[in-house]
Amino acid sequence: MTETVTQSRPAEDAARGPLLGWGAARRRAKAAGDAEFTAFVESAGTRLRRSAYLMCRDWHLAQDLAQQTFTKMYAVWPRIRTGTNLEAYSRRVLMNLVFDQNRRRSGSEVVVADLPDHADRRNGTPELRLALVDALARLSVEDQAVLVLRHAEDHSIDTVAAILDVSASTVKMRTARALARLRTLLGDDFPGAD
Repeated sequence: MTETVTQSRPAEDAARGPLLGWGAARRRAKAAGDAEFTAFVESAGTRLRRSAYLMCRDWHLAQDLAQQTFTKMYAVWPRIRTGTNLEAYSRRVLMNLVFDQNRRRSGSEVVVADLPDHADRRNGTPELRLALVDALARLSVEDQAVLVLRHAEDHSIDTVAAILDVSASTVKMRTARALARLRTLLGDDFPGAD
């Protein structure tokens, strides 16, 4: 058997000219986009997991929700990577996932809160944090979202309204109602309940 070797002809190469480097340029652009996405995940991962945990009180579910957020964002990354506030976009996706998860979850399910491996001593004792997280879990998911975004993540009323797609007055009303409910749940003897 003889093997035939094909060589490209200069006339054919000239006809395909601009298309010769197209595949390589596309691969380079995808690699650059993937690098940007990886940098975003590294910078936002801890924040999203923490917010998800405050909403669901389960570190494993919080990790899953953060991963689902990143999966949804990666699917549209070429469209959102420029000209979009990625922090706000990721919060909105996470909150939608938390709301969906809450709708699917059984009303009889009880989630047991476990502390992370490394406790953050700046925010009080573990008992204080557990009591707050437990009381937060007794609120509606919408009220939880408002308190987490306003107080745990320290966003303005307008930012929370934009993330949750509600009016600023709704955020103010939910915040006041949720804080009053927390004070009732925690009792007068709780540190900081004034």
